[in-house]
Amino acid sequence: MAYVIAEPCIGTKDSACVDACPVDCIHPKKDEPGFDEVEILNIEPVECIDCGACVPACPVAAIYDSVDSTPPSQKELIEANAVYREGDSGAVSQAEQIVKNHMSAHADLMAVAPAERAAAHAK
Repeated sequence: MAYVIAEPCIGTKDSACVDACPVDCIHPKKDEPGFDEVEILNIEPVECIDCGACVPACPVAAIYDSVDSTPPSQKELIEANAVYREGDSGAVSQAEQIVKNHMSAHADLMAVAPAERAAAHAK
């Protein structure tokens, strides 16, 4: 799997990573169908060239360079990323449910500003 977009993107969906990506592999973009319906962006692994330009562009440090570097408390979001990548409406609904379950299970962290969640996970 390519890069993983994790929890700090929830409630943010900032497009700085989209703008930094030279191959437009981060979806949905603000002008794409479904943008308003999803809680988190995702990286299309077939399109991704593993350049890493998105990582420093993310204002909330939500992008990890591998499954292994994704914090343990955010591992279930790896599955949401994988399901989103299937692309059909059923897959998007399934992925959104994974994200919503994560949000419910971590309500205390969801109350923390997205930019501060990485540090909160470390506690």
